[in-house]
Parts: sequence; C-alpha cells; structure tokens
Amino acid sequence: MAFGLKRHELTAWKEAVSRGEIAFLTHYWLDDRFPGCKTVTKVGCADVERLITWGKQYGLKAEWIDYKEAYPHFDLFGQHQVTILRKENMLNQLHRFAN
Repeated sequence: MAFGLKRHELTAWKEAVSRGEIAFLTHYWLDDRFPGCKTVTKVGCADVERLITWGKQYGLKAEWIDYKEAYPHFDLFGQHQVTILRKENMLNQLHRFAN
C-alpha cells in the first residue's frame, strides 16, 4: 500500500519518466514481505537501457526492473534506498519521510 504522495508529485514523476529522464519518487509504503521498511523510492526511466546503465553503478540488476504500466522503474528500500538517495543528492526525499 502506497501513501503520502500528492497527485502532482506522481504526475511530475510519470512525465519525467516518459521523457526518458532518471526520475525519483519516494513515498510511504507498507508491505508484509519487507518488514521494517516504511518507505520505497521508485527510480524510473522510459529509456530502459539508460535505466539499466544507471542501476549498474549501484549493483542493481536489469531483471529487478518493474515494468508496471508505461513506467519502468527500480524499487529501492531499506539501507540500499538510503545509500542511493544520499549518493544521488536526493536528500529532500530522504528527509521528508525520515520520521
């Protein structure tokens, strides 16, 4: 279950992904399969080769891409999420949900 997003944030992310940009979207998320994780960051890009290349620098595998709808993306959570958000200087997304 996802929550904590505003419609304009989701729309902006989808538009950036569709343009072939590497786009980040963090939101609250609960899933019993991942106990202890309360947020997820979706890193998407419609240019799948660009997304794969981006992911390789962080050890992300192409087979981990979620092709839901028209917005291919990696789902980041846990310490991997924190590490990547820091390295990508996405501190606003990190701090917004860090309570």
